[in-house]
Amino acid sequence: MLQPSKAFLNGWAIDTAAPVDLNGSSSNDNYHPVFKAFLAGSFSGTFSTILFQPLDLVKTRLQNPTQHVVAATVNSRMQPGMIAIFANIVRQEHIAGLWRGMVPSVARCVPGVGLYFSSLHWLKSKLGKETLGPMEAVTLGVLARTMSGVALIPITVIKTRYESGVYKYNSLSGALKAIYNGEGFRGLVCGLGPTLARDAPFSGLYLMFYTQTKQAIPKDWLQSPSTASLVHFSCGIVAGIAASLATNPADVLKTKMQLYPEKFPTAFSAAVYVHQTYGVQGYFKGAVPRMLRRTLMAAMAWTVFEEITRSIGLK
Repeated sequence: MLQPSKAFLNGWAIDTAAPVDLNGSSSNDNYHPVFKAFLAGSFSGTFSTILFQPLDLVKTRLQNPTQHVVAATVNSRMQPGMIAIFANIVRQEHIAGLWRGMVPSVARCVPGVGLYFSSLHWLKSKLGKETLGPMEAVTLGVLARTMSGVALIPITVIKTRYESGVYKYNSLSGALKAIYNGEGFRGLVCGLGPTLARDAPFSGLYLMFYTQTKQAIPKDWLQSPSTASLVHFSCGIVAGIAASLATNPADVLKTKMQLYPEKFPTAFSAAVYVHQTYGVQGYFKGAVPRMLRRTLMAAMAWTVFEEITRSIGLK
């Protein structure tokens, strides 16, 4: 005989539609924990990706200021600001333009977040420890992000080009075909080095700050349905700010390489250009929208992931 089971998420009863037999075993047990971690991660990444896409778009445009925008003059150079970029996009492309590149963003971030969380769960199970030390957190975060980053680099290239406004692709498949036909396999993986130099340290530092901050919080707060989500989100904010600022230079170089692969075939050539053109501050172009997006997106993803994994008995 089967009966529906219920899980509680933020105090609300949710029917998991998971049949339970008289011995109390759920059909959820039929799924591998890594697969459940992938599904939970993908679900948590969906909403945050859609919600914060405009910030990622503005960040890309700030790092590639080729659009005609109202800007302030600093050191005889035009320096478009975040508000000016927002206004320019809305004026020229309407509100919907803020979600330009939504398809490649979802195609990259949703499975990417799922792969990251499932890889992290698998690595933690191999390590055999539930509570991670600072260096263990950094190492596992770097490894998990590297695995997902390498797998999804072609989508990352397309996403950057979609958002820049420089390239006009009609579809995701059309973009893949155009890049491969015009630039070969190298075009599909351009900027892989800076991408990993940005994402892997970010994930490692984020996981370290996140786990260490959580360990400093009283356990009663983490176990209470009324405070757990707020605590997880707050820990995510603290971790995201620190990790975003530390990895922004690599993000700038990644954007240059993926937009202009012929001009910047290596990270070094991109770094020389940025330094000569903008100075040290050039490495922090787009830092504010990127920090807002990465911090809020990661905090939301981790908060939702923590709640989902608890509700399905993964932890």
